[in-house]
Amino acid sequence: MKLDHIGIAVSDLDASCKFYRESLGFTVSEPEELPDRQLKICMVDMNAGGAQVELLWPTHPDSAVAKFIEKKGPGIHHLCYRVEDVAAKLAELKADGVRLIDSEPRPGAHNTLVAFIHPKSAGGVLTEICQPG
Repeated sequence: MKLDHIGIAVSDLDASCKFYRESLGFTVSEPEELPDRQLKICMVDMNAGGAQVELLWPTHPDSAVAKFIEKKGPGIHHLCYRVEDVAAKLAELKADGVRLIDSEPRPGAHNTLVAFIHPKSAGGVLTEICQPG
């Protein structure tokens, strides 16, 4: 397992992408819409051994990320770890009594399978596991 990305909730996707691209000099992907999660995302290549920053912008005021921003403001939303088999890792976590948000993998951005671990089981940090597509 290794760090895949750090999710950052943003209130202005264009401005955030511009900051990472122009001010910091990183490569930023084109926006990808995730309609089922009411999000648009951009991935920022951090040149850090494969780890990236995922910029999360809500497309609807009732989305989970919009509620996060309303409650806590923009900022770090979650950590994501890459695994070889997300279903197997979920089974292992369930067997260990870890509280999960997702009991089954679901489609994520960039052809991945993802699942989330509840913050109460991860030291207060929303944690995602993902399997590359």
